Amino acid sequence: MGRFAQVVLISLIGVLGWPSPARADLADETELAERYAPVVRLVDQQEECGYGEPYLPLDVDRLFDQQTVALRGPWSPTDLVKIGPSAGDLAEGRYEYHLDFPGDPLNPGCGYERWGDRITGTSRPTVYAHVATDPAVPEKLALQYWFFYVFNDYNNKHEGDWEMIQLIFDASSVAAALASSPVAVGYSQHEGAERADWDAAKLELVDGTHPVVHPAAGSHANHYEEALYLGSSASEGVGCDDSTSPTVEIRPVVRTIPQDLALARASFPWIGFEGRWGELQQAFYNGPTGPAMKRSWSEPITWSQDSWRDEAYAVPAGGLLGTGATDFFCESVRAGSDALRQVVSEPSITLMLIAVLLALALYIASRTTWHPADPLPMARRRAWGQTLVAAARMYRRRWLLFAGIGLIFLPITVLGTALENVLSGLAWVGAILTLASVGLVMAVTAIALAEVDAGRDVGPIQAYRMGLTRAPKLLGALALALVIVLPLTVSLVLVPLGVWLAGRWALFAPVVALEDPSPGPLKALRRSAELVRGRWFKVASLSVAAIALALALGPVIGTLLILFTDMPFGLLNVVSGAVYALAMPLAALTTAYAYADATIPPATSPRDQGVPQAGLAAGVG
Repeated sequence: MGRFAQVVLISLIGVLGWPSPARADLADETELAERYAPVVRLVDQQEECGYGEPYLPLDVDRLFDQQTVALRGPWSPTDLVKIGPSAGDLAEGRYEYHLDFPGDPLNPGCGYERWGDRITGTSRPTVYAHVATDPAVPEKLALQYWFFYVFNDYNNKHEGDWEMIQLIFDASSVAAALASSPVAVGYSQHEGAERADWDAAKLELVDGTHPVVHPAAGSHANHYEEALYLGSSASEGVGCDDSTSPTVEIRPVVRTIPQDLALARASFPWIGFEGRWGELQQAFYNGPTGPAMKRSWSEPITWSQDSWRDEAYAVPAGGLLGTGATDFFCESVRAGSDALRQVVSEPSITLMLIAVLLALALYIASRTTWHPADPLPMARRRAWGQTLVAAARMYRRRWLLFAGIGLIFLPITVLGTALENVLSGLAWVGAILTLASVGLVMAVTAIALAEVDAGRDVGPIQAYRMGLTRAPKLLGALALALVIVLPLTVSLVLVPLGVWLAGRWALFAPVVALEDPSPGPLKALRRSAELVRGRWFKVASLSVAAIALALALGPVIGTLLILFTDMPFGLLNVVSGAVYALAMPLAALTTAYAYADATIPPATSPRDQGVPQAGLAAGVG
């Protein structure tokens, strides 16, 4: 029977009042769908093209007869079938055809957001309800709600996005479901879904029947609560989903797609579309298939039994040592996704750039000397590579000493994290405390190295005691440097000057710690600038490389643990923070060796190197 004949027959049934089991079922399905209609809370977008969720669940009829939408064939991305296709044009199946919206999903900018606002107009957000049964589990019934968004602005960006939630009833018919309550619900999240019992604490219900849904900004993965969720697999999504407040609540219009196939195709012709609801791209940048093409539509109960998991993993909002590992994971996945899109979008240019950077790194590595790299004596002329290797070897030889210095640094880190959590509006307080503590570790490590170089026994606590006597001058020099450098970073034009000054003053901590008498703040900065003169790039690059390693090592290890273990996120962040604290003395050793190198007069011959210089180790004991 053709579609036109179906519509005529259904219309006659309605006009003549003939009994219709399908229509009776549809009335029950509609009642059931209205009873449990979801309440959607989207992450508020407070400015156009800014952070938040700009897309509302769309009435898909707004796509049809729209002159900015194209229907294309499966042969190539440019095979145009029709501009402004109708819903009926999609009813013919059209396997592997696809809709094409205006824009480039690999470089979306703000175009899809503005286009989505334009076609939405004054239409209300819409959700499509569908009662689904599973031949393999006839004693249960599923009620699904399908949401369509114009664009998926996540790591795997693509045009079009179908998401859903599903309620399960211990009922074999719609009438039986109306007489009971759901037993479970599942929220779609990327390639999987998260389950909750109907009476679960994490499931919020409005008026006792309407489940609250928190779509993550950009990905539209549906969550039960406001939080930052982390995923490390396809079913969870690799990256971070943000459903945190502030949110905007919407009550979408419910349109019920009949379970009866003839009625469904008559009222919603597009449900038979076998193509993609978005531009054809490579791999996971493709537009999605429609609801009826998914296993959850045809086997809803079996799908729920096979694919639903009990929980999504929320990232702790705070922690003993902050959230360094999880923050790094979220940012690195986002950056990696951006880079991958560039490879797909402009492969030649991107791969050429990568090749140039790799060649440059290999060239720089080949231009320095790495061995020999004896860590003692401290005052020895060392090449760039030798300095790094010497620092690593010294840490390894006296790891109890330097690891102890790092562990004592942990309480300061905890205090800084606590201040950031308590004084959320004054995050700079925690940042300043962190900088001060890094400066102190730099000084204490330099003192410990000088004591080892002089052949004296020293422990972490003794090194801190000696360092604290010079702490006022140390903190004064740091404060003076920050007062001068930070304002320069506000202006793009003055940033190079700020970078240049930061490099000139990179040795102030060992200057204050090791020279006798210890210079005041201004003299310490001047002395550092004097030592750096003629070797700015070497000192600055060593400082940056060492500190970058210390800062990145903990989060990188945390990210690997996220990907390859089931360790709780709170513990992951503790591990990451501990690794960061243990790595800081390694960065400080690099700076101390750079200082020692700078104190050797240029005329010193290789045979004289290693002789303690005035003010280097003599005044520390």
